Amino acid sequence: MQYKRILLKLSGEALMGDRQYGIDPKRLKEYAQEIKQVLATGVEIAIVIGGGNIFRGVAGAANGMDRVQGDHMGMLATCINGLALQSALEDEDVHTRLQTALEIKEVAEPYIKRKAIRHLEKGRVVIFGAGTGNPYFTTDTAAVLRAIEIDADAILKGTRVNGIYNVDPEKDKNAIKFDTITFKDVIKKGLKVMDMTAFTLSEENKLPIIVFDMNTKGNLLKLISGEQIGTVVDN
Repeated sequence: MQYKRILLKLSGEALMGDRQYGIDPKRLKEYAQEIKQVLATGVEIAIVIGGGNIFRGVAGAANGMDRVQGDHMGMLATCINGLALQSALEDEDVHTRLQTALEIKEVAEPYIKRKAIRHLEKGRVVIFGAGTGNPYFTTDTAAVLRAIEIDADAILKGTRVNGIYNVDPEKDKNAIKFDTITFKDVIKKGLKVMDMTAFTLSEENKLPIIVFDMNTKGNLLKLISGEQIGTVVDN
């Protein structure tokens, strides 16, 4: 499959590297270099990044914090990660734009679909921050929503696991990996790929999700080049 435009979904935790929290500059640099390689092939790249390495709204709510307040803090955490990734990409001479669902005009553009598409067409990497701008929605949902809006060919969900398994491969060495699986089978087997809102939105809009290991060097480029990397979820 040849991609013209992709949406790369990264978790905030991925930026921690081997740290307990925060951002690992080494990991950030590695990601920036991987993204630059793919951009050089002519593929247009948009990115949604989580904020779990800094703050998680659900965890805050579990500890007695107001959920809406917690989610807004989580949105701001994604903006911090977006700025960090933007800086790392620009260190690699990659032109970027950070667009946010919450208006922070001193540091980022507000999200405007047409502007985002224009940036992509000009070869800029567009990072979407602040999730959907609404509490109770995850960055997975934001990734699917933005991917549909910008007419991306697929969502590439970069994780620390090399695909989707029938059971957790970190807990069971006999876990079986799927190369491809349908949306319906993921739901039937109760596999955790994305939260249900994001997953259903992706299924309804016939938007494939590819789950792959972002931490193995060269994987992103191999995937874009058509190699069988990770697991493809499709209709």
